[in-house]
Amino acid sequence: MLRPVSLVDQWLEILAGLPENWTDARLRLTVEGEEATRASAMLGPVNPAQRGNAVRFHVPRRGAGATPALIERLLARIDQERIRGTLELAGAAEAADETPTPVTGRPNLVASWDASIAALPPDWTDLYAEVELVSSDWLERAALLMAPLNPARYDSTPGFRFRVASSFGYGASAGMTRRCLERVDNEEIRGELRILRVLSDTQPVHTQGPVWYVEGRSV
Repeated sequence: MLRPVSLVDQWLEILAGLPENWTDARLRLTVEGEEATRASAMLGPVNPAQRGNAVRFHVPRRGAGATPALIERLLARIDQERIRGTLELAGAAEAADETPTPVTGRPNLVASWDASIAALPPDWTDLYAEVELVSSDWLERAALLMAPLNPARYDSTPGFRFRVASSFGYGASAGMTRRCLERVDNEEIRGELRILRVLSDTQPVHTQGPVWYVEGRSV
C-alpha cells in the first residue's frame, strides 16, 4: 500500500511548479468529513474560508499576510495531526513583467484588500477584518478616514476592527471599504490589513446578519 502524500509535499510540488514571476497563489484544500473544520482552524493565521469539505486560502509571494514558509509550517502541523487531504492550486497571479518590484515601504492597504478579496469564495457574504497601524500617532486621523466602516478599537494595539457585508446585512459594503482604505493610503498612513473571519452564503431571516463572539462580546 502506498503511503499517503503529505500536505507539505503537495505544497512543495505546487510551489516548484509556479511560474518564476508569480505574485499570488490561491489554494484549495479538500479534506473528508469533519476534519475539514479542524484543518480550517489550524490554518487560522492565513484567514481561510471554508465551505463544506473545501478550505480556500491564498499565499502572496511577498508583503503582508501569509508567506510560503508559514504555509509549510501550518501544513506540517496538519500532517502531524494525521489529517489527510488534497491540496490543489486554484489559480495564480503573475507580475506584468519580470522586472523585480522594489520594496519601497509605500502604503499597501488597498493592495492587501484586493488580494484578500480575490482569494475568497465567490459567495462570501460577511467578513470581520482589522487594520493594525504602524504607529499610534495615526489613530485619530485613520479613525476619521475610516469612519464609514464604524471602526472599533479592540485592545492596546494601534488599530481598528470592522465588519464588511458583500451585498446586504450588517457592515460596510466592499466598495466603501476599499474607498476608505484608499483614503488611508493616500495620506501615507501605513498599516497591515488582516481578514479575521469569513462566512459564505448566509441568509439572515428578520435579522441584520450573523453575530461573532470575540473575547466575550458580540461584533
